[in-house]
Amino acid sequence: MALSVSPLSQMPATDCNTPLLTDPSYSNFTVSVLLFLGILISYLPQHHRIITRQTSEGISPLFLLLGVTSGTCALANIWMLGWGVVECCATDLGPFQCFAGMLGILQVTAQWSCFMIILLLFLIYFPLATPVLPTSDNLSTSSHHHKDPSPTTALTISLLSFIHLVVTLAVSVYLYRTASQSVVVKWTAFLGVQSTILASIQYIPQIFTTYKLKAVGSLSIPMMCLQTPGSFIWAISLATREGTDWSSWLVYCVTGTLQGSLLVMAITFERRRKMEERDAALFADPEEEEDTFVHEAEVSGRRQHPHERTRLLADEDRDF
Repeated sequence: MALSVSPLSQMPATDCNTPLLTDPSYSNFTVSVLLFLGILISYLPQHHRIITRQTSEGISPLFLLLGVTSGTCALANIWMLGWGVVECCATDLGPFQCFAGMLGILQVTAQWSCFMIILLLFLIYFPLATPVLPTSDNLSTSSHHHKDPSPTTALTISLLSFIHLVVTLAVSVYLYRTASQSVVVKWTAFLGVQSTILASIQYIPQIFTTYKLKAVGSLSIPMMCLQTPGSFIWAISLATREGTDWSSWLVYCVTGTLQGSLLVMAITFERRRKMEERDAALFADPEEEEDTFVHEAEVSGRRQHPHERTRLLADEDRDF
């Protein structure tokens, strides 16, 4: 039996010969790879929407803060629980076995990285000038009374996210290298519970913001369409992996449920906006259209007013 013992940790040795590592399921591997790619692809519509709209308006700062801190806890949790698999990669596992065993860690890391990019785009495209809302591309007129977050709020949530990241990683590394097994297990469980709690309330401020705006804003509906079912598939995939427990996958069941609620609300408001635009186009003011026609006719008449250099025959008459 090959055991991977870390000289820097008090955690028990990882059995590198467990069937989950030496003989990974090809079906589970395929699902895990698709999930990994799906995580990366699902965030692209959100990144693209913020960049193309040139504003992060409509996204709740508190939603980002809770999402980043929840992701940081999940990141530290999965790396501490799965570090034994990483050590097995250096001693007993082949490239394919190592990649298959680390897919759970890579999935969580990819998810955290993509959400951090949203926070970065939120700061880069933070609306400092006149709000974009409402526009025909995004929001209804009912969002006029929404008060945008201040630049101080945006900088504060960014600073808090960075401090939380540094403290969480520092404590995790210190405990993993010095603390007993029971302490490390309790810490990873605490990280899992903290991640679940933060994720459970993460979508509440965004749901409130979207409901108050009565519009989607810079949120991406395609992203939520991909991530809502993907969260439950991801949870199942993590639950069947070596080195994980309920604290690693419960958070994704919670976020999938709440994100689904936000998705339903966003689709409802987007459909309402399109109906309002269609009704506005059907009942456009005919007098305004008539004034436009008269104005164009007057301009055309002025252009065709004869003068001393005007040709006596029009171009179309010269063919005869």
